[in-house]
Amino acid sequence: MDSPFYKKSPKASSRKSDSSSLKEAIESLLKIYKLQGKFDETFVSANWELIMGKPIAARTQKVYVTNHKLFLQIDSAPLKKELMMAKQKMIELINKSADNEVVKEVIFL
Repeated sequence: MDSPFYKKSPKASSRKSDSSSLKEAIESLLKIYKLQGKFDETFVSANWELIMGKPIAARTQKVYVTNHKLFLQIDSAPLKKELMMAKQKMIELINKSADNEVVKEVIFL
C-alpha cells in the first residue's frame, strides 16, 4: 500500500542500481537529442562576463557563437586591438571554462 501510515519495505525506499545522477541524466539527454553543441554555444554567450571579466563584458555589444566561430562586437578600438592580439589565449580560456572545444576561431565585427 502507498499510505504514509504503513511502513515501506527497505527495498522500496532504496535507490535503484541503474539510476543516475541529475547531471548524468541531463548530459545523456543533450547527447541523445544532439543539443550539446547548441548548449555549449549558448553557455559562452550567457557566461561571457564570468569568462572574460567585467571590464571586457562592459565594452562588448554582441557575443554569439555559430559553427565554432565566436563573433564579437566591441565598442572600444584599443580593447578590440588588444583582444585581436590575444585571440589564442581567449579561445583557450573559453574552451577551458566550457570543458569542451566550443570555439576554434574569433571574428570581430
